[in-house]
Amino acid sequence: MDGLVLFLQLLVLLLTLPLHLLALLGCWQPICKTYFPYLMAMLTARSYKKMESKKRELFSQIKDLKGTSGNVALLELGCGTGANFQFYPQGCKVTCVDPNPNFEKFLTKSMAENKHLQYERFIVAYGENMKQLADSSMDVVVCTLVLCSVQSPRKVLQEVQRVLRPGGLLFFWEHVAEPQGSRAFLWQRVLEPTWKHIGDGCHLTRETWKDIERAQFSEVQLEWQPPPFRWLPVGPHIMGKAVK
Repeated sequence: MDGLVLFLQLLVLLLTLPLHLLALLGCWQPICKTYFPYLMAMLTARSYKKMESKKRELFSQIKDLKGTSGNVALLELGCGTGANFQFYPQGCKVTCVDPNPNFEKFLTKSMAENKHLQYERFIVAYGENMKQLADSSMDVVVCTLVLCSVQSPRKVLQEVQRVLRPGGLLFFWEHVAEPQGSRAFLWQRVLEPTWKHIGDGCHLTRETWKDIERAQFSEVQLEWQPPPFRWLPVGPHIMGKAVK
């Protein structure tokens, strides 16, 4: 099976050779950082129509965290275009972190469309190192379709625990690997080296639920969802929350 995967990977590489050459020469990453926000804006608009009810169900729990001030300090990690803003309840003070500065103009537009939220700031940083944020400074961290593309999910989850206050919540929605041994998993392995360039570092075969379960949260609630698009190699999704 590994030999077949390698053969098919080489075939895909040949078919997409210009992309891999650009990546090898260091030319692809600047291009990707520029076009990727536009790709995400298009895909999230379509995918959220399929996931809207589940998103509202998941994020409706945020309102239970409001203290006497009526506010919730919320960090969105890998915020992208700000497509989640519409699901957050009133009283959220939103801080956004993303390593791609080209998302900021999309965030500004999203915040203008969601005036029930208070926009704190946009921080250009990687999730593995959010030194701009103080310990125990957040009530909620939201992480959707992010852990597939970070360098180290383990380090990101350590940072999430650092910035969350005791009892704070991580809300997550991530795509993960297909079942091992399945035909879909085989194609994920075949396409992953090329997909990482197209998807700005996105890994198709990560078993992210294991990273979350190993991250020493006091409680993890997790639910599986089918892939929103069958024509993409992206596998099933996991959604849920973890308590610090």
